[in-house]
Amino acid sequence: MSNLLQNLESFLSASKTKPPLIIVLGPTASGKTALSVKLAQKYNGEIVSADSRQIYRYMDVGTDKISAKDTGGIKHYMIDIKNPDQVFTMADYQREATHSIGEILNKGKTPFLVGGTGLYINAIAESYELDSAPPDTALRKELETELSEKGATALHDMLKELDPLSASKIHPNNHRYLIRALEINLKSGKPKGNRKGESKYEIFKIGIDWPREELYDRINKRVEEQIGRGILNEIKTLLNQGYSRSLPSMTGLGYKEFFPYLDGEKSIEECLEDLKQNTRNYAKRQMTWFGRDDTIYWITPGELE
Repeated sequence: MSNLLQNLESFLSASKTKPPLIIVLGPTASGKTALSVKLAQKYNGEIVSADSRQIYRYMDVGTDKISAKDTGGIKHYMIDIKNPDQVFTMADYQREATHSIGEILNKGKTPFLVGGTGLYINAIAESYELDSAPPDTALRKELETELSEKGATALHDMLKELDPLSASKIHPNNHRYLIRALEINLKSGKPKGNRKGESKYEIFKIGIDWPREELYDRINKRVEEQIGRGILNEIKTLLNQGYSRSLPSMTGLGYKEFFPYLDGEKSIEECLEDLKQNTRNYAKRQMTWFGRDDTIYWITPGELE
């Protein structure tokens, strides 16, 4: 890790016209969380989560949320801030995460933005000028009905016609972002946007570059561990509390895969295999997303020690 630390120390000690922001990013199961805690301990930092699912309370195992004992005494922001049925847009994230970064800087500490949700990271790093069209519940329900009846490809094709740029950035399987982009286009009559502004920060980005097969093996092991950590009890508790299966939070990776088991339609082994495959596919999309960014300082797993 010596080369990383040297580069990081050079970045932090250099004169700047803007406040510093260190971003630790990469695909799921790559070791971002542990690395960010080590770096925050060393450089007087605090951590802002850039994970679109860890914002939800009561959803710990399925989102692989950091436990209190693993924080190493480092304060974390943007975790457990919303109930699973509360609407939370990317504009909401940008506003609240920016406020959290400001809090850290005001303490004289170093802010770390850590996660794998590329749009959230870019919203902060590139100061996206986000469309703030309020959610339209009726329109969203219509789009959700279209999704269930016609499938994601049909909705993605609709988005391609309305807003080719957004369609190129949103995977058809990312139903939440797909529906939100369509909602904004249909409601406002103009493209969703996400135009880049001028960054508020001097940024140093760190990514962990695993060989694909090794990363997939880590993903498979993490999925296997979720049963022992209580994922089924977590899902049952959420359902018993009245949170609908159709909520964006509940249709996310790590939750929807277990519904067929609870319904007696699949074995737990089949559900685990589905989750492994879906998580590997998600990691592949993350690697593609981050691979387009030539400003990332990549380290190998061996440099984590």
